[in-house]
Amino acid sequence: MITYQNIKDIQKLCREEKLEFWKVVELADAEERGVPEEESFDMMSEMYKAMELADTSYDGSLRSASGLAGGDGEKLHRYNEEGKNICGPFISKVMEKAIKMGESNACMRRIVAAPTAGSCGVIPAVFLTAGEELGIDYEQMTKAMYVAAGVGAVIAKNASIAGASGGCQAEIGSASAMAAAGLVSVMGGDHEAIGDAAAFALKNMLGLACDPVCGLVEVPCVKRNVAGAVNAVTSAQMALAGIRSAIPVDEVIDAMRRIGNDMSPTIKETGLGGLATTPTAVEIGKRM
Repeated sequence: MITYQNIKDIQKLCREEKLEFWKVVELADAEERGVPEEESFDMMSEMYKAMELADTSYDGSLRSASGLAGGDGEKLHRYNEEGKNICGPFISKVMEKAIKMGESNACMRRIVAAPTAGSCGVIPAVFLTAGEELGIDYEQMTKAMYVAAGVGAVIAKNASIAGASGGCQAEIGSASAMAAAGLVSVMGGDHEAIGDAAAFALKNMLGLACDPVCGLVEVPCVKRNVAGAVNAVTSAQMALAGIRSAIPVDEVIDAMRRIGNDMSPTIKETGLGGLATTPTAVEIGKRM
């Protein structure tokens, strides 16, 4: 039976059973749900295609009910099309897709919560851009989804993926680690590099507060998806270059849990601290 409690367990199975990281996660999912491997794979593929549809169906004319989100993805798209971007084509497209997905969530469009609705832009931004810019096919991107899912499952089990319990490090941070791990996998990185990429990405997000203005998943959430997505790409590149994390990924996850426990409740989705209590945020709340 294939089971794992942490990333080290997955890596051990990769070595001992001669399995790829994604395959360990797929086998564990199929066994846990009592379905054939093919059914598990098809369902994961459908989730990737749902991310793709959410991206292609983005509507820049839509605004959220609060008026705080909408249209910025289209602005970034036009800026990128004009060739003015300073980040290069890959990172620029990642940024654009992250905002579009976050805005689609705020505007009540269909998205994939990966791992949460508030962090829904990170993985699609990285994976869809990789598929488009690097010519990676559906099968390989579906495998990357399994890698991301495995990392996310470990974080959820040993720490948290909820802003209410762990702050935004648990949402955007977790999504960034998941995306970094998946990107490394499709670029040919081994299970050690996958773990290092996740560690880098999560380390960069430790301590991130969850402080939504007016309690909505809009400000600063949508733009934080951009930060998480770009962080994932840079973390993946470091790992692919052979740079190793001084702190193992499982220890980083444990640190995130401890940091989340130490956080004040005012910066864990309550809207009682951080950006949510700035003068401008208070004025926005009054107008609403």
